[in-house]
Amino acid sequence: MTATPIVNTHVHVPPNFSAFTTPADVVESATKEGVRALGISNFYDQQVYERFAESCADAGIVALFGLEFITLIADLEQQGIRINDPANPGRMYLCGKGISPFKERSAEAASTAVAIRSGNDQRAAAMVSQLAEHLRTVGIPNDLSADVVAEQVAERGDVPASYVSLQERHIARAVQEVASASDDPAGALEKAYGGAPKADPADVVAVQGEVRSRLIKAGTPGFVGEVPLTFDEAYAYVLAMDGIPCYPTLADGVDPVCPFEADPDALAAELVRRGIHAAELIPIRNKVTTVDAYVKAFANAGIIVMAGTEHNTLDRIPFDPACVDGPISDTARQAFWEATCIVAAHQARVAAGQPGFVDDQGTVIGSAAYDHRATLIAEGAAIING
Repeated sequence: MTATPIVNTHVHVPPNFSAFTTPADVVESATKEGVRALGISNFYDQQVYERFAESCADAGIVALFGLEFITLIADLEQQGIRINDPANPGRMYLCGKGISPFKERSAEAASTAVAIRSGNDQRAAAMVSQLAEHLRTVGIPNDLSADVVAEQVAERGDVPASYVSLQERHIARAVQEVASASDDPAGALEKAYGGAPKADPADVVAVQGEVRSRLIKAGTPGFVGEVPLTFDEAYAYVLAMDGIPCYPTLADGVDPVCPFEADPDALAAELVRRGIHAAELIPIRNKVTTVDAYVKAFANAGIIVMAGTEHNTLDRIPFDPACVDGPISDTARQAFWEATCIVAAHQARVAAGQPGFVDDQGTVIGSAAYDHRATLIAEGAAIING
């Protein structure tokens, strides 16, 4: 099989929590690794997308524009069914691919965008306030506030503070840095947790993960419930932004696999039933055999499947997606390449007023035959290959 270019449809770019320091750093790093198409997939705010697009254009990389949401499916929550969030029944992460981030939003889409940002900002402010008070109560002085943390994020990312909508990971990093700045980081963490830390205080990535689990998640001092959109609201927003609704698959990234995803064929059928005709894997979470099983199930259901790396911790893993136990198979790589081509073609076509992969109702165009899909793959390959 002919080698395909390196493509990646899911990377978080500052000011989202990221392995990279600035938007320019993301693109410079991708260029060094030979990436040909790169998909931004940020939460909450898209003001940085123009800067990302300019950096990609200067580097000769095709910028793919995406979104990520946390949504709620009420009936599955009531049934206690875990979807692709192992900690919260009924919560579904949902992405949009190939959106038009610079278009004028409709009144409804603009209202949704405001609700997404404001709901998260209010939650983040409450979390920071609770954690700051908790730390002071256990004898750890700090000056943490949402504004202080946001300013730190903006300064590190070389973006205006108005671009920043804080995530749990930002807040965990701020707490980790408070502990690290003390005379006894391990002792500070023990005070904060009310028990000995498990992570080595010198391993900042591990400490930040432990801060999230022991101080921010449900039942801990910093916990504040999320304010998710309904699935229908998020789905409608993706379509309003000209995008392709896409399901990010966790699979064996958690043990046991979430019940919603446990059977790849049943998952694929359910996604199609819900109007989702694109899926995504983050292979570094998965075994090779698992990736192949889901790729096969998605393909059999007519679902295109792509891959990304997220880069949503400080670990700088390669951009070229790989599995936790080795390289992805040739079959998976070809599927990921074809789906990425479709996203690139969809994005370009919709911008030109032409039909893309799905229409404004989320229905696959030409789904009765694959002629249109083959055309999109060819067009996208031409875009990516330059």
